[in-house]
Amino acid sequence: MAKTLKPGDPAPPFDLPTAGGGRISLASLKGRPVVLYFYPKDDTPGCTQEALSFTEKAKAFAAAKTAVIGVSRDSIAKHDKFAAKHGLTLTLASDEDGDVCNRYGVWVEKTLYGRSFMGIERATFLIDQTGRIARIWRKVRVPGHVDEVSKEVKSLGGK
Repeated sequence: MAKTLKPGDPAPPFDLPTAGGGRISLASLKGRPVVLYFYPKDDTPGCTQEALSFTEKAKAFAAAKTAVIGVSRDSIAKHDKFAAKHGLTLTLASDEDGDVCNRYGVWVEKTLYGRSFMGIERATFLIDQTGRIARIWRKVRVPGHVDEVSKEVKSLGGK
């Protein structure tokens, strides 16, 4: 298990396949802020709402020259279906082996109906232009979250 990341730490590198047949890496985004959000599963209510909220704010993130990347362990095929079904415009990256989830410390033990299992903790990392973690939101509650991230991105641009 990776050590717990905190603001100021260098963001762990990643290079992942994306929906639509592309790839995305932290190195390719150097010099611009990155919103890296981890979510449990494509096409479930909370995850869909979060993705739609990020899509609605896409212009604001683009204006701030900020990349928004959603990461789950779903396959590229599932990401493609999810994006098409909901008209998502953000980058969806697949971490099928869970390596990036582990490095960011979001692959955790969860409990549902008294049953324990491993899964992705809904979390968002704001990475600054230099590749350092500027802010972390853990155990994210979807309503209002994207607005909060958007405000934080704006404040980052002012630094």
